Amino acid sequence: MEDRAPPVFTFGVIADIQYADIEDGLNYLRTRKRFYRNSLQLLRNATQRWEEQRVMCVLQLGDIIDGFNKSRSASEQALDTVIGEFDKISVDVHHAWGNHEFYNFCRETLLASPLNSAAKARSGSDLLADDIYAYEFSPAPGFRFVLLDAYDISVIGRDESSEKHKRALKLLQEHNNNPDLNQPPVFGGLEQRFVKFNGGFSQEQLLWLDEVLTLADQRQERVTVFSHLPVHPYATDPICLAWNYDAMRSVLRSHKSVVCFMAGHDHDGGYYIDESGVHHITLEGVIETRPDSNAFGTVYVYEDQMVLKGNGRISDMVLKYP
Repeated sequence: MEDRAPPVFTFGVIADIQYADIEDGLNYLRTRKRFYRNSLQLLRNATQRWEEQRVMCVLQLGDIIDGFNKSRSASEQALDTVIGEFDKISVDVHHAWGNHEFYNFCRETLLASPLNSAAKARSGSDLLADDIYAYEFSPAPGFRFVLLDAYDISVIGRDESSEKHKRALKLLQEHNNNPDLNQPPVFGGLEQRFVKFNGGFSQEQLLWLDEVLTLADQRQERVTVFSHLPVHPYATDPICLAWNYDAMRSVLRSHKSVVCFMAGHDHDGGYYIDESGVHHITLEGVIETRPDSNAFGTVYVYEDQMVLKGNGRISDMVLKYP
């Protein structure tokens, strides 16, 4: 990077902090250790580095606090603690929502919380109707960021009385016969995505995204899309894939402006460049990162490519535009 012109701008990325003031534990499958308290220190490492690097903004890709906080009546306190760390940096933080946000709070509460960062997108859009938490903005001329609501259609992200909850439950039960819908279907393969801790994108959201990307095409912008859930099966374990990933990918493929899709959720991370040249990056999760390591990145955005400089578990990547 030293031999290049300065970047147009830089931004920070981090995913799956899942902070809780509890002892270390294991993941859902009891195969990986989770460092609940230390995730706060790893976030602190990230914010200190971003402040030194003078990033323009930060993208937090969901699961900011862990679901264990709910049973301990500690959700608000845990969120205040983590937001307090983010507040130490002098730039806007844009928050995607993941399954753990919905374990702790209902949609109405989230919309009224600091995790609703839509107002920070001063040059972008208002939220969609039906409380769909998706918005877009331009971080610099010629570039556009889009944050998606991956739990727009879901069991955990919608009130039980809502039509979207009913549709989500019907879809889950058509593909998953387990009494516990957090257990993946026995069929394996991509069917594993039909679990309660995942969700999908409504037709309203897909149409809105198509309109946003059409305008971006016309303006010849470079678009990076952010979501808690990954949408490419080669960039994640199938159990972490969005339900209607194929519909989302169909929209993305039809627009030349899209250069990158960044997600979290799969704590092991992943990467794939698709047939259109779009980079699908799944960030490694902070929560399963050892205390002597890190899991955050800084993205340097140039006119012809982006360069992800990773820290700890996150690898460096050169992301050429299609």
